[in-house]
Amino acid sequence: MAFMISQRAFIKLYLITMVEEHRGYGYEMLEAMKEDFRPFGYVPPQSEVYRALHELVQEGVFYRTKRLKGNDPKVDFQEIVLYHFTDDGAEKAKLYKKQVKTDLDRCLGMLRKAEQDNFA
Repeated sequence: MAFMISQRAFIKLYLITMVEEHRGYGYEMLEAMKEDFRPFGYVPPQSEVYRALHELVQEGVFYRTKRLKGNDPKVDFQEIVLYHFTDDGAEKAKLYKKQVKTDLDRCLGMLRKAEQDNFA
C-alpha cells in the first residue's frame, strides 16, 4: 500500500470523470485540470496526463476516435482524439473510482492526523 495516492491515479480519476461528463479531448482535459488545480499550486504534467489516457485505453476503459477540431473540413485541418468508454469501460471506471476513493479516504485521514498532531 502506497503512502499517499499516486499522481497517475489522481489524474486517471479526473480523466474518468471528464469522460463521464463528455468533456473534450486530451489537451482540453489537460487545460481544465490546470485551471482547476491552479489555486492549489498543482500543474498536472502533460506527459502524465497523456500516459494516464494511454493506460486507460490499454486497460480497456476508454477507446479513441478522431475527428477534425472545427466544423468546416475545407479550413479546419487539425485532428483531435476524443475518448469514450468501451462497452464495459463505464463499469471498469466505477470499480477504479471505488478503489481510489478508499485510498483517498485513508490519505485524508492521515493528513488530518498530521495536521492535528503537528499544527494544533
